[in-house]
Amino acid sequence: MAEKKLSGLKIAAITTDGVEQVELLEPKKALEEAGAKVVVIAPKAGKIQGFKHHDKADTIPVGMELGQANPAEFDAVLLPGGVINADALRVEKKAQDFVRAMDQQGKPIAVICHGSWLLISAGLMKGHRITSWPTLQDDIRNAGGHWEDQQVLRDRNWVSSRKPDDIPAFNREIINLLAEVGQKQHKVA
Repeated sequence: MAEKKLSGLKIAAITTDGVEQVELLEPKKALEEAGAKVVVIAPKAGKIQGFKHHDKADTIPVGMELGQANPAEFDAVLLPGGVINADALRVEKKAQDFVRAMDQQGKPIAVICHGSWLLISAGLMKGHRITSWPTLQDDIRNAGGHWEDQQVLRDRNWVSSRKPDDIPAFNREIINLLAEVGQKQHKVA
């Protein structure tokens, strides 16, 4: 790709052990190919354990500990799924605070599969249209969100998707949203 339309943008990928590996690495790759810098952020330094559904996959290096991550230094956040990952992150106060700060600043939030559990636990779901893994629809509705069964859905500063099969559409929509953010930054500069 000759044009790097996301050049200069820095994306936080908040995750932990049990992440659905493809939901982290494929969007990360697409964003980096478009020129963004993606930092894998986890509660602990070192490596996290990726999964392919219920089976262990690769370990993934952590670029920054969650406690060191400052939302003001990032242009967007990526929340990959995986049941184990999402269930562990939803109770992490620092993760909740991070996504709340990003949303309050109107920064893009890209979430796939079970990743929306963090947004629910952070109290951000009310009034949002979102898609996810289908079993989360009751959680989303109970939190005041509007769940829809779509491959990818954009609602204001949020982009959401359901599952690994949807990643190509998810990546396209994330890049489109972030390109808009990048254009606004260049106009201000």
